[in-house]
Amino acid sequence: MSGVTQPAGHCVLAVDVGGTTIKAAVVGEDGRVLSALTAPSQADDNPVLAIRSLCRQLREHALSLGGEPAAIGVVTPGLVDERDGVVRYAANLRLRDVPLRDLISGDLGLPVAIGHDARAAGVAEATAGVAVGLDNFLLLPLGTGIAAAVVVDGVPLAGATRASGEVGHMPVYPGGEPCSCGQRGCLEVYASAGGMARRYARRVGTSGADSQAIADAVGTDPDARVVWDDATRALGIALATLTLALDPARVVLGGGLAEAGASFLDPVREAMRDALAWRTPPPVLRSAFGTQAAQVGAAILARREAGLPVPDGWGAPDPVPPADTLQRLAEPAKP
Repeated sequence: MSGVTQPAGHCVLAVDVGGTTIKAAVVGEDGRVLSALTAPSQADDNPVLAIRSLCRQLREHALSLGGEPAAIGVVTPGLVDERDGVVRYAANLRLRDVPLRDLISGDLGLPVAIGHDARAAGVAEATAGVAVGLDNFLLLPLGTGIAAAVVVDGVPLAGATRASGEVGHMPVYPGGEPCSCGQRGCLEVYASAGGMARRYARRVGTSGADSQAIADAVGTDPDARVVWDDATRALGIALATLTLALDPARVVLGGGLAEAGASFLDPVREAMRDALAWRTPPPVLRSAFGTQAAQVGAAILARREAGLPVPDGWGAPDPVPPADTLQRLAEPAKP
């Protein structure tokens, strides 16, 4: 486990549960992270125990810094029922029908907001990121898996069964490689960080190269180039389909893969433009928060749960891009 601390005041707690790592933070009144902790999510052991343990430790951190937490926000992947505070199903964490709100509330004695990680990341981008002022946009964090925040008329859609945004299982290459969900050709197989690492390992016969290593090797390693090109093409096709269905004003890509910048974003934009053909594609931008978007969203959910205000710009990364720069970045890539 790792941590970093600064003096605390009035605060909320924010926890982002990923497929491999739990990221947690004490977040101050002004949106600054005062103390940060990380721990393995222990997907092959007992992830619920790991989540509850880190939440308790996080509360102790806040108290040791002199701050009494007002609430805690916890976000996870999968099928999440925010209203009932239940994680219905999260494949990468092996969770099913876990009453996470009741468990954490019983442990900490605090108001608890439970959310979906991608939808929470969308809340962060709409509040203080590259989707400020937009009522209709998509956010896709590209991590161990791929989900999406689908924001329509200013509301992150959860769907009839709380399963909106599971775009990682869109079949982009019908009859393609098998996915853990039982289908073939899913987006997540090709364009998630985990999927890219697995495909590269199968091609070269050894494991250990993550998506960053694959990105670094694209110019010199033919196997890395194939995996990279398949990923950007698959994502472009998926974004074209989502654009035709939802007509977003902007597409925001988050997670570690998006940190590769133009070498990733430009071929994705090109593949999306080629797939759309007859209409102008929406601009595709990198998340303002990167891999921290879901954690910021969890903090915002916690403040709302506690009845605290969340002004525009709260939790914004420093420095915040000026409006004219944001507009320039949002322009579609030229052919």
